[in-house]
Amino acid sequence: MKKMITRRNFLAAAGVVAAAGVLTACGGSSSSAAASGAASTAGAAASGDTIKVGVLGPLTGDVSVYGQAVVNGATLRLKQANEEGGINGKQIEIITMDEQGDPTQAVTCFTKMCDQGITALVGDVTTAPTLAVAAESADYNMPMVTASATAESVTYDAETDTVNGNVFRATFTDPFQGVKMADYACQKLGYTKAAVIFKKGADYNEGLAENFVKEFEAQGGTIVDQESYSDGDVDFKTQLTSILGKGPETVFCPNYYQEVGQILAQAESIGLTVPFLGGDGWDGLEGYATAEQLKDSYFCANYAKGASADFESAYKAEYGEDYPNGFAPLGYDAATTVLYGIQAAEDAGLEAGSDEYKQAVIDAIAGGTIEGLTGTFTFDEHHDPVKSTAILTYIDGKPELIGRDTRASISSGVLNGSALMLDGFVRNIREALDTKARGTSLSLLATGGSFPAVEPLLRNKFAYSDTLTLLGEAVLYAQNCKIV
Repeated sequence: MKKMITRRNFLAAAGVVAAAGVLTACGGSSSSAAASGAASTAGAAASGDTIKVGVLGPLTGDVSVYGQAVVNGATLRLKQANEEGGINGKQIEIITMDEQGDPTQAVTCFTKMCDQGITALVGDVTTAPTLAVAAESADYNMPMVTASATAESVTYDAETDTVNGNVFRATFTDPFQGVKMADYACQKLGYTKAAVIFKKGADYNEGLAENFVKEFEAQGGTIVDQESYSDGDVDFKTQLTSILGKGPETVFCPNYYQEVGQILAQAESIGLTVPFLGGDGWDGLEGYATAEQLKDSYFCANYAKGASADFESAYKAEYGEDYPNGFAPLGYDAATTVLYGIQAAEDAGLEAGSDEYKQAVIDAIAGGTIEGLTGTFTFDEHHDPVKSTAILTYIDGKPELIGRDTRASISSGVLNGSALMLDGFVRNIREALDTKARGTSLSLLATGGSFPAVEPLLRNKFAYSDTLTLLGEAVLYAQNCKIV
């Protein structure tokens, strides 16, 4: 049985210290009047006909491009909920604070939000501040959904087999991304020799790199070189020249897009022209690299542009610009997840902010199914989302979706092409697409067998992206129904 972590243990595991002082960086905003300071925490959480929700992220500083996207996406979703009548007639009061990308500031902001009576938190954004806030949140048992923090330890400590009971994430983890890109490199692209270049001392970069290396080698590939650089470095030619001399077929570069753009330009300048691969930090890279530098490169992401015209048009209408990167839809999905939990607590007639209310939110999320922009997902025992990842490449310098790879493993015994005639197989998939009667249709697909044997047949009738998506859904449906 998995353990739920205490604040003391989490602080020790995460290696963070909660700040006691109040810092001015946590000045924030609220969409409606704040509750009276004399109100109790539970009472303040439901001031009149409102329910308070915190939205936390770096709105200034080096990683503000991500924080602003998450906060905007989350705020858009919460505002839409209010426009739709709120939750059982109650409006959501949004309390937003800027933690500047700093863990200590993040904890201070969080405690200020708690003093103002929030019932749940959308946040934080990057890994280090999220770990700090998650540690602090354990004592409050505050429902917390991070849109984008990918380190495994945000929700689960593998060494102690401990789940952080009140914390969830909308994005996939570092191990998941590293493994999926290694699998894609070996199984789909046929690469056998790869190199890696990453920023050392950064949880995200190191996590993806480590798991890519392990999986690539497990698949029979060879890692010919691993190179790292430090925060603030701008010259990568020494590392890239070393990689060039080792003759890789591809380079895995699990870094954020500003640095990736510099790395690709310098690689081109020294004659290292093999395709590069990356993770979700590449989202937005097209503005920092040329079409030639991006040719034949691939990366994984939660969201592919064009997947939701409604969201993209609503974002532009609200903020006067196109959504900037995949962090915005993740913020939207994190807020959707929080709303799902709050709805359950409100339906139960509990007092907002009370211990029972917060636990009801947590329980609902843990057992729920979220209809998100980045897919329909549930949560596993570690509070990570069970959903697919988009695999994208670049066409004329623009990212294009080429497929989705499900988080569940597609293995023998899941899909059986021989058990169903091809025409019937395709007809059942088409029914799922046309009528959305996925429960009936997908159950017919989940009958055991071999994905490699079925995939080429389906690709004759469907786009590759539809093939992967539908097969992935079939796997997830089968597992949820205990068919496999």
